[in-house]
This record gives sequence, structure tokens and C-alpha cells, in this order.
Amino acid sequence: MTVWTRPALWWRAAIALSAFLGILLSNSSLVYFTIESNVIVLGYFLGAAYWMVKRGTVDAPAPRLRGAVTLYITITGLVAHILLNHGENPLPGLLDGPDRLQNWSSFFLHYTTPLMVLADWLCLKPRNASRWKDVPLWLAFPLGYAALTELRAALLPSFPLRYPYFFLDPTTDGYGWVLGQMGLLTVEFVVLGVAVVGLDRLGTRLAGRRPARPQEQAQEQAREQSNEQSQEPAEA
Repeated sequence: MTVWTRPALWWRAAIALSAFLGILLSNSSLVYFTIESNVIVLGYFLGAAYWMVKRGTVDAPAPRLRGAVTLYITITGLVAHILLNHGENPLPGLLDGPDRLQNWSSFFLHYTTPLMVLADWLCLKPRNASRWKDVPLWLAFPLGYAALTELRAALLPSFPLRYPYFFLDPTTDGYGWVLGQMGLLTVEFVVLGVAVVGLDRLGTRLAGRRPARPQEQAQEQAREQSNEQSQEPAEA
């Protein structure tokens, strides 16, 4: 069985396609965290598909980077659904209305891609590659995005879109309110980061309970035989 026939390759190609369609149909710019996180997903999973074909493996490359990508796109999906869309059902806007293209773009960017990436993280290999200590490093990007947004707004007051999200806008309630919002989001992002690592561990346990395929069993037997031979004392 070649890598071209393995579902993992086509699933990751579909993730890249979902992110690409969301970006293509969107009228938003890179100033939004949504677009930035989906660009990261697109780049990573295109690279992953190339790696898998080049190396003939179902394992994705740079598994700790994959964890960061999973965290960022999960943040995108949850913030959009809970804070921006207030938990509304995204499906009705896909079928009617003048903004169907933008609704489809939002659906790809905020729902389809995050859910597919989470499924990839939970179900596909490599497993058990993330570390609890990775979480603070992963948070550097979303927190740096917020800090850069505030700095850009202060230094460039004529910037077309100074505050892409309401929780970064101090115009009405001041910077103290923004800091409070960011403090709350930081706590939530830490919880999400821990959840991402926990899902990695869960995926490992689920894979351990799954009956091994014949090919995997043969590979394991070959490894055991090789170990036994290497342990046998050499003849005089």
C-alpha cells in the first residue's frame, strides 16, 4: 500500500483545500487573526502533503509545530463562534441572502477547517509528540498578535482597520478594559493549549486500544526479531 492510497494524505489535502477556499472567498485581509491562522494551516498542510509523498509516510512533519497550528485554528473557530457570532447557527446563511460567498468563506475559515484540523490531531499520526511545556511557546503568536495590533494602532492612527476585533478596541472603555479582556482570553488560550496536548495523549490511548493492522503486526514482529538477534551472543 502506497501513501497515495492512505486516507491520511487525502484528509490533509482536504484541510489545505478548505483553508484555501475560505481565504479565496473572503474579502478580509491579513490584519485578521482568522486569515493569518488559516494561512498557517494552508502552508503547514500543503507542506505535510508534500512531505508525506516525498518520504512515503503517513506521519506529518514537525509534530510540535502541528500542535501549534491546531491551537491557532481552534482559537479562530471558538472565538468566532462564541464571541463574534454569539453561538448562532452558521448554516442558514449558506443557502440564501446577498452575502452567501462571505458566509461560505466564514464557514470554511471558522468551522470546516478548525474541525478538520482537530480531527487530524486526534486521529492521525504522529502521536505523543507534544509536550506540556510547548503551551507557553505556542501562545506567543496569538498574544503577540494582540500586542502588535495595539502598538500599530497607537503608532499609525490612520491605519484603515486599527482594531480588527471589538475586544482589542479601547476607544469606548479604555485600555484597562482591553487588558482585562486579554487576561481572560489568555487564561482561555492556556486551557485550550492544555486541551490540545491532552487530545494528543487521548489519541495515543485510543490508537493503543485499536487492533493492529496485519502490516503493522508484521512490522512489529520484524522489529522484535531484529532485537532478539542483536541480543544473541556472538559465536566464538
